[in-house]
Amino acid sequence: MSTDVLPDRAPTSAPADRRPATPALRGLIWLTLRQNRFLLWTLGVLLVLAVADLVWIHVALRHIIGVLRRTGCYYPDSWSESECWALLAPINRPNFWYLEVLQPAVTVLPLLIGVFIGAPLLAQEYERGTIRLIRAQSVSPARWLAVRLAVPGLAVLALSGVIAVLMTWVWWTDIAHGPDAFDPPFQFFTYPAIGLAPVAWSLFALALGVLVGQLVRRTLPAMFATGALVATAHGLVVWARPLFYPVVEQVAPVGTAQPTNAWLIDQGVVFPDGTRVTTDSCALNTTCNTASASWLRFHPAAHLTPIQLVEAGILLALAAALLIAVFRRIRA
Repeated sequence: MSTDVLPDRAPTSAPADRRPATPALRGLIWLTLRQNRFLLWTLGVLLVLAVADLVWIHVALRHIIGVLRRTGCYYPDSWSESECWALLAPINRPNFWYLEVLQPAVTVLPLLIGVFIGAPLLAQEYERGTIRLIRAQSVSPARWLAVRLAVPGLAVLALSGVIAVLMTWVWWTDIAHGPDAFDPPFQFFTYPAIGLAPVAWSLFALALGVLVGQLVRRTLPAMFATGALVATAHGLVVWARPLFYPVVEQVAPVGTAQPTNAWLIDQGVVFPDGTRVTTDSCALNTTCNTASASWLRFHPAAHLTPIQLVEAGILLALAAALLIAVFRRIRA
C-alpha cells in the first residue's frame, strides 16, 4: 500500500475585488440626485414651457411687426385706418400673454421656490428623524449639506437664469420697443421679471427657506413662515428701492410730462419765491395755480441696471449669510 502523502494544498483566497472604490462624495451626489429627481423633472418641464412660450411670443411679434412695417402701418399715426387696425389687432394676444401671464408668474417664482423647495429641504429631514443618521455616516455633515444644497441650488440657478435672460430679451426687443406696448421697466410686475431680479430673488428665497426649515423643523409651518418672510422682504425692498441710486431732480415749465419709461418718485410745483410744494398738497390749495414751474424727482430708464445691481448685491449677500448660518448650525 502506498504511503505517499499528498502535499497540503495552500489555502485558496477569494479573488480580490479590483473594482475601484466609489468615492463617498460620488455616492452622495447620486443619492441627492435620486432624492431630487421629481424636483428636477418639474423644474425641467417648467423651463421647457417657459422657453417655448417666450420663443413663440418673440416669433409672433416679429412676424406682426414685419407685416406692419411692410404695409406702412407700424407708426401710431396710421392706426386710425381700418386696414392698419386689422393688421395691428393680432399683436394683443402675445402682448397679453407676456404682460399679464408670464410677468406675474416670474414675479411670484422666487416665493414658490422658497416655499416648495427651500423650506422642505431640511425641515423634512428633521421631521422624519433622518437628520440623526448623518453623524453615523462616513461623510461629514458639512459635506452632506453642501451636496444636499448644491443640486436644488444649481437647478434653481439654471431655471431662473435662463428665464431671466429670455424675459429680458423679449421685453427689450419686442415689448418695450414694440409698436403697441407701453411697459416701463419699473412697473410692479416688470421690474422683478427682467434683468438680475429673478435670479437674485430666487437664490435669496431658497436660502431663506432652508434656514427657516432648519429652525422650525416642521415642513408645513416652515413653508408658511417662508412665504410670509419672502413677501415681507419683497415689501421692504420695494419700499427702499428708490434709495438704491441717486434720483434725478428736474425743474421744468408747468405741465411738463415725465420722461418716457421713467419711475416718478415725487413731483410738485415751484412758486416764484422758490418754494416747492408737492402735487398732493396742491389738491386743496388754489395758490398752486400761481406756480411758475414744476419739479420732478424720478429714476430714468437708464437707472434700471445700477438699481438692480445694488439690489442683487444685497440679496446675494443676505443669501450667503443665511447659508453660513445653516452650515454653522449643522455642525453644532
